[in-house]
Amino acid sequence: MENGKTVLSIIVDNQPGVLSRIAGLFSGRGYNIESLCVAETDDPLVSRITLVTKGNKLIIEQIKKQLHKLINVITVHDLTETKYVERELALIKINAKPKDRAEILRMVDVFRSKVIDVGHEHFTIEITGDEEKLKAFINILKPMGIKEIARTGTIALARELQ
Repeated sequence: MENGKTVLSIIVDNQPGVLSRIAGLFSGRGYNIESLCVAETDDPLVSRITLVTKGNKLIIEQIKKQLHKLINVITVHDLTETKYVERELALIKINAKPKDRAEILRMVDVFRSKVIDVGHEHFTIEITGDEEKLKAFINILKPMGIKEIARTGTIALARELQ
């Protein structure tokens, strides 16, 4: 059985304790959360949780069934079963010695990212894209000396049916 990446979009009531119950479900059963993003939707009473996990088909089905049973969970969509768009945001602080600055700025341009902070010896770069784009960018920057990285994890929405 395959243990591929699964992206779940979980619509929940925007109330205290909901995220704790979902995280408790995962920890109690020994399932790993690869990434997790939570934010209010256009309705302030409702939040969207985008959760990425891995597991075989049976485990994913079990996770979805258990999520549906939780109080305050409105819907659970497995986006990996449909067409969807995904993005991730990363902030990367990198060493920017004077001799490397032009090369870093060229890479920033190629990857359509942007420098959002400049110091005497560093740049902080913002980049958005899918997981593969971020991995490629980070790998290219590694030889320059990455000082810190903050990533959001995946956010995703289903594509509209055509």
